[in-house]
Amino acid sequence: MPNHPLAEVFGFPILNTSEKSEHYRGNTLCPFNNKVPSCTKNSVSDPLGVCSIFHNDQPVITCPHRFTEDWKIAADSAEFLFSNSVFKSRHWTSLREVRLNDKDGESAGNIDFVLVSFNEEGKIQDFGSIEVQAVYISGNITRPFKYYMKDRIKNKFFDWTNEKGFPRPDYLSSSRKRLVPQMLYKGGILHSWGKKQVIILQRPFFNTIPDLPLVQNPEEADVAWFVYDLFLDETTNQYLLKRTDAVYTKFHSALNEITVPEAGDISDFIETLQSKLNDKDNFTPPDAPTLEDLLNRES
Repeated sequence: MPNHPLAEVFGFPILNTSEKSEHYRGNTLCPFNNKVPSCTKNSVSDPLGVCSIFHNDQPVITCPHRFTEDWKIAADSAEFLFSNSVFKSRHWTSLREVRLNDKDGESAGNIDFVLVSFNEEGKIQDFGSIEVQAVYISGNITRPFKYYMKDRIKNKFFDWTNEKGFPRPDYLSSSRKRLVPQMLYKGGILHSWGKKQVIILQRPFFNTIPDLPLVQNPEEADVAWFVYDLFLDETTNQYLLKRTDAVYTKFHSALNEITVPEAGDISDFIETLQSKLNDKDNFTPPDAPTLEDLLNRES
């Protein structure tokens, strides 16, 4: 494993010092179809251009725009979203960051991508959603990034192992704070409309999710979980995004599996309670009225 956390900076491994890679780094550009040419992660004027970090010897995607390489996720998703539409057409496109409101007009959040199919006259025939799930980081990624960017040639072999706050993916927070709320709110509305959904994840993140109840026939599924990973092309010294798995589920069964935690052993919890009880100094029962007191009071 490298001695630093930076897998890709402005789209390229830091050992890649080609003219193309330096063009992107020197101009703080995003090669993965950001809404604008520049990287805008955390800041427009001073972006944090880290696309992925190393963890367990592999790059883990931490920026959602990294998934839009060559629009592979859109093409893969269109095949699922429009597979059994009444109007099967090659005419489709993606709309980015579409606000979704509930019945009271309150925002349920923005959908990452809405894919729409349309006819020859441009009238929408069907649509479905794509939610892209990168992972949160625990620790500090800004410090090693800024250290490397001070002198990209000199610091490409830098060692960050002894620094505090070595960054690593936080899969639990990524699930609880992002994936689950999105499925509950935005996903719930889309499901009530009978619209299909695609969730884009990288393999390491997907592996932390409980086993999902599968649907064997993709046309019967409400939700497709498309799993991608990064593979190093040694010729170009760049990581390429490839889909490695597709999992098809019903909406409610998948949501129940993710949101309802598997219960542990109750005896472990009782031990915790007993330990806390034993630690209390001068423990006395709470000053609460007895049943006899309440009956006498009423009489």
